[in-house]
Amino acid sequence: MEKICRTRIVDVLKMDSFGTIVNVKGWVRTRRGSKQVNFIALNDGSTINNIQIVIDIEKFGEEYLKPITTGACISVNGELVESLGQGQKAELHACEIEILGTADPNTYPLQKKGHSMEFLREIAHLRPRTNTFGAVFRIRHNMAIAIHKFFHERGFFYFHTPIITASDCEGAGQMFQVTTMNLYDLKKDEDGSINYDNDFFGKQASLTVSGQLEGELAAMSMGSIYTFGPTFRAENSNTPRHLAEFWMIEPEVAFNEIEDNMQLAEDFIKFCVKWALDYCIEDIQFLNNMFDNELIARLQSVLENEFVRLPYTEGVKILEEAVAKGHKFEFPIFWGADLASEHERYLVEEHFKRPVILTDYPKEIKSFYMKQNEDGKTVRAMDVLFPKIGEIIGGSQREEDFDKLSRRAAEMGVPTKDIWWYLDTRRFGTAPHSGFGLGFERLLLFVTGMTNIRDVIPFPRTPRNCEF
Repeated sequence: MEKICRTRIVDVLKMDSFGTIVNVKGWVRTRRGSKQVNFIALNDGSTINNIQIVIDIEKFGEEYLKPITTGACISVNGELVESLGQGQKAELHACEIEILGTADPNTYPLQKKGHSMEFLREIAHLRPRTNTFGAVFRIRHNMAIAIHKFFHERGFFYFHTPIITASDCEGAGQMFQVTTMNLYDLKKDEDGSINYDNDFFGKQASLTVSGQLEGELAAMSMGSIYTFGPTFRAENSNTPRHLAEFWMIEPEVAFNEIEDNMQLAEDFIKFCVKWALDYCIEDIQFLNNMFDNELIARLQSVLENEFVRLPYTEGVKILEEAVAKGHKFEFPIFWGADLASEHERYLVEEHFKRPVILTDYPKEIKSFYMKQNEDGKTVRAMDVLFPKIGEIIGGSQREEDFDKLSRRAAEMGVPTKDIWWYLDTRRFGTAPHSGFGLGFERLLLFVTGMTNIRDVIPFPRTPRNCEF
């Protein structure tokens, strides 16, 4: 086969230099035709669109072409010809074909038929070859690019926080432990507690649930930083909205107060959504057509509407009024309740019909590091609530007062010995600062219209599932 530099299919489909010979490589989606002419739909992952390969059977011989079935990988040199068919500008008339890899049709699981999402999760190593997951993972890439671009253009520094940590940022205790010790031969003290003297770090260590605390340290020296990395929660939640391993974006900004934080969150989300519509429209259009015909309209509505700023107390009143008028919620609503997804979605989807930023939560349901309001009951927390998702961002103005922070940590059982370094930033040149966390996969759920968080990450980690 003559050596010609490969051209990606996404680029070939834009070409109009008809009559030239180009090379494409990819995986066969379908093959159809007659005894004289076959048509192969070829895809290399660069675009949702396939290129049609037209094959003269007599030129190659039926026997040579026999192994070219769905899933096979081929290299094709062909003449670029203007396509007469609808929906495509160009096609290739094959001059040379090299079969790079076959796929036995009796065992290759991705035949031309509908597959359930549950089945595709079982073959996560192959599902990126489907139109759906090719689209989702291209959008995932573009969202990562958008995130870095947004912060870089605004003077933020990308700061790498540790994956292995000895502190529990959220105080929830749902952490995966990291150890080199033989778990069947743990050394214990007289009181029955585990002795970590012989372990790698000489103390209990875990996978991080958040880079926030370390991010705050960086903000108090570099001004504006953001983290973007994997985080882990050993939470036994087998729901369509939870993962044990997921990615988080966490900006922290010195001198920002809660109002600045809310505006940053709104600007950030809108930037990402606009980027998706500008650079992923073919993939989004496919998902809109196949799964959620309101997806594009919902994305555009986020850009067109200002986010509502709503104090928690007012939000509870709205929900209580809804109950009084006959609306049924599964979970009870009262002041002091940690709102469930159904409550959040009611405010967004039915009452305001646009995104809502809920602020000033009761301190009892929020973390120790959030700045306390003067009423002594609430903190300067903020949650951004989105249609179909509920909470997509959680953040706050951080408590900069050393005494208040120390007292609140003690009240919530956070040992000073574990956060002495965090408290130091309040002892040496403290300043107001704020930040938030965005679960990357929650953003992807919104942008793609997918309904299960396992379907927006390549290899989901959930209770009882650690395949691939």
